[in-house]
Amino acid sequence: MKRMSAGTVVLLATISSAHAQSAGQWVVNAGWSHFAPQGAADPLTVNALGQSHVITGSGGDIASGDTFGLTATYFLTDHIAATTIMGLPPTWHLNGTGTLSGLGELGTARAWSPTIIFNYYFGQPNARFRPYLGAGVTYTWFSNIKLSNPVSTGQIYFSPTVGTALEGPTSVSLSKSFSPVVSGGLTYNIDSRWSISASVAYSWLSTRATLTTRSSVGTVTSTSKFRVNPIVTSLSIGYRF
Repeated sequence: MKRMSAGTVVLLATISSAHAQSAGQWVVNAGWSHFAPQGAADPLTVNALGQSHVITGSGGDIASGDTFGLTATYFLTDHIAATTIMGLPPTWHLNGTGTLSGLGELGTARAWSPTIIFNYYFGQPNARFRPYLGAGVTYTWFSNIKLSNPVSTGQIYFSPTVGTALEGPTSVSLSKSFSPVVSGGLTYNIDSRWSISASVAYSWLSTRATLTTRSSVGTVTSTSKFRVNPIVTSLSIGYRF
């Protein structure tokens, strides 16, 4: 057999590691994310005048949206990587459903959901295509919460029985929560630095909305649990360090 030259050996080694995703490497991705809620809100429970009443048929859902996504991935081994998901927090638009459908949009809120996921990458580190599966947790809180006029003035409580007695200035709070996340995706390594990734994730995310109204007959407190349960699809470009 002919002996390989030193240059040939170096060339082969370079080719074999050109697309490597291996232990100790960082990959930063930036791109587009689509947020598609799969859940809905429970009927509104109103607590007033020492009594609790459920507004049967009331509800709400959160509209789908798009936002800028940013992730940082560190390969702990050749196959296991920890990914943090950040990016621009999307604005949730809550729309009334059922008996509240005539009100249209009930309010908006910006959702902050930093996430950490541990992914398992299949195939060899130098493979051009690398599918992966993962699981992790997200922590969600809210800012810039704004209510529409019918909600912020308590008009949603009007009824033939009590009239406008329960109406008044209304504020809202949304609970913070930890939620489990599962994900899967595929990375295509273009060269030794650049890659393209597509992924889909699902989270069992929920929050509890609490409305507080200062009415002429006292404080009215109303609650509803929102099961958001979003599917998040992403397409991004990555750079490896």
